[in-house]
Amino acid sequence: MGFIRKSIALILVKCRVLKYDVLSECQNVNGKPQKNQPLLLTGNGKISFGTNCKFGYKNSPFFYSFYTYVEARTVDAEIIFGNNNHFNNNCRIEANTKIEFGNDVLVGVNCSFLDNDGHNLERDKRKSGVPNAAPIYIGNNVFIGDNVTILKGVSIGDNSVIGNGSIVTKSIPSNVIAVGNPATVIRELN
Repeated sequence: MGFIRKSIALILVKCRVLKYDVLSECQNVNGKPQKNQPLLLTGNGKISFGTNCKFGYKNSPFFYSFYTYVEARTVDAEIIFGNNNHFNNNCRIEANTKIEFGNDVLVGVNCSFLDNDGHNLERDKRKSGVPNAAPIYIGNNVFIGDNVTILKGVSIGDNSVIGNGSIVTKSIPSNVIAVGNPATVIRELN
């Protein structure tokens, strides 16, 4: 019975991945990520994947019920994934300008990368105005824990670690651990 049950689960996951492939509407996608979980690619901009980019991990929460959402919202928006990046389940990556991931980046469950405010902050322009935006850059060999949000204008330096549940509002240097809301550096890495 175990083999049959595992086979059915695998088939259902593959069907969900295929469903989101069909629903993905971004026309400017380069590279081929490994999809262990559904990946929805949308928007009018450009999305580029390096080699060995993986999305989804079976032995983590949200594997059977959620998906990763990647949106290069505007024509000029660009999302670049380096090589050997691994994204756990239920990530959200939304760019109005640019979001770039270096190589060997590890991202935990339920993380968000938002290079814009979502809506204009002025009350009369919230539904029709252009939101404030600034690029995000994630360096090489960065480890981002679960439930982390990275906001507009942030750069995270090489080899740094962002602790679970952090909200990163300002840039983080290389070779440090940062945690909290807002995230602050708590120590350097050797």
